[in-house]
Amino acid sequence: MGHILKCISPIDGSVFAERDALSPDAAKQAAQRARSAQANWAARPIKERVDLVRAGIAAVGAMNDEVVPELAHMMGRPIRYGGEFGGFEERGGHMADIAEEALADIKVGEDATLKRYIKRLPHGVVLVVAPWNYPYMTAINTVAPALIAGNTVLLKHATQTLLAGERLARAFHSVGVPEDVFQNVFLDHDSTSALIAEGAFDFVNFTGSVGGGYAMEKAAAGTFTGLGLELGGKDPGYVMEDADLDASVASLIDGAMFNSGQCCCGIERIYVHESLYEAFVEKAVAIVESYKLGNPLDADTDIGPMANVRFAKEVRAQIDEAVAAGAKAHITQKPEDDGGTYLSPQILTQVTHDMRVMRDESFGPVVGIMKVADDEEAIRLMNDSRFGLTASLWTADVERAQRVGDRIETGTVFMNRADYLDPGLCWTGCKDAGRGGGLSVIGYHNLTRPKSYYLKKVTT
Repeated sequence: MGHILKCISPIDGSVFAERDALSPDAAKQAAQRARSAQANWAARPIKERVDLVRAGIAAVGAMNDEVVPELAHMMGRPIRYGGEFGGFEERGGHMADIAEEALADIKVGEDATLKRYIKRLPHGVVLVVAPWNYPYMTAINTVAPALIAGNTVLLKHATQTLLAGERLARAFHSVGVPEDVFQNVFLDHDSTSALIAEGAFDFVNFTGSVGGGYAMEKAAAGTFTGLGLELGGKDPGYVMEDADLDASVASLIDGAMFNSGQCCCGIERIYVHESLYEAFVEKAVAIVESYKLGNPLDADTDIGPMANVRFAKEVRAQIDEAVAAGAKAHITQKPEDDGGTYLSPQILTQVTHDMRVMRDESFGPVVGIMKVADDEEAIRLMNDSRFGLTASLWTADVERAQRVGDRIETGTVFMNRADYLDPGLCWTGCKDAGRGGGLSVIGYHNLTRPKSYYLKKVTT
């Protein structure tokens, strides 16, 4: 009997879905089918590939009424937020819009004697390992540009969102993308690592934990397989003395608490100028106290359960350790908090960077808020982290935001916004937040390889 993958619903602990993981031989065959199909797929005109990807995106949108409650069952996001199709369509659509220009030959120069240019060619077979927290939006970041660029794709989804990849593949196949060109595969960790180690893929894009990133690098060692890694964050917000207070509170607290804090670029630490600190904390507490924790299938629920008991256990541990070390917890435990997946959101003050809640990734509905005197102190604290994914700056001064942003060790700098992924910009991180970059023109560069042409003309 093979390994069975089970999605345990955070709503009630029941088994919501299960699938048999592919055997090692079946996994190899899937990769081989993708390799055999790749040349014909790449030979199709780019417009045809773009049109098929656009149609696949629309087909996913047509499933949205089924997808939204399914996501609530699998990972706990409340149905009131309507799923992920808006961001899914924005990202995939943007990559389709820019494809021809992004993949066009780079002209270096031509005259009567010489023609030089650089082509961008698909890597070949791309493995996309997608996470459970935003299973559709994170997957399309790579699936759409990889297919458009002429790669074939194997998609492996997290067990917590077991059915998401299946739906994506079904949608894309329904509009004419060949089954061997885009495959959803159910793989356990050992089979995934074995395929990577055997060189089954030409590029692997992984979104997940730092530990998962280590496993990917270890499996790929010695194969020269390209890796794109997004490994999480401890993203800071900084509210300067000239910030719009109400806007900063609303956006940063939403960025900390939305999706039960289970966002790659969620806000996990906030630094507020001393002149606004007391008012900021007061307004932040009022917002979080108003939240309703409950069953994500209820339309009035603001915060659903965390996706897994072990995730909630880690957040509780960080909060308890911080309070024991002197932090102040501002939110009274909500009656729906069951000590399991249903976890009360929390705001902590009197925190320090000696506390894990200000150092380790929490990935839950908790945020620490600290008072700062000036930009220098804020920059020092923002950079005092092993992660560097995004940073959110709140000020009326664009030049000041640029100066501060230049000194922050991060992948993206936001001004007066947080917790958003603009598909026109490269999604990237530094330090333990990851390597590589997705979306934008650079996303296409990472999913292709350059090939140079130096053509010397025969002259008489």
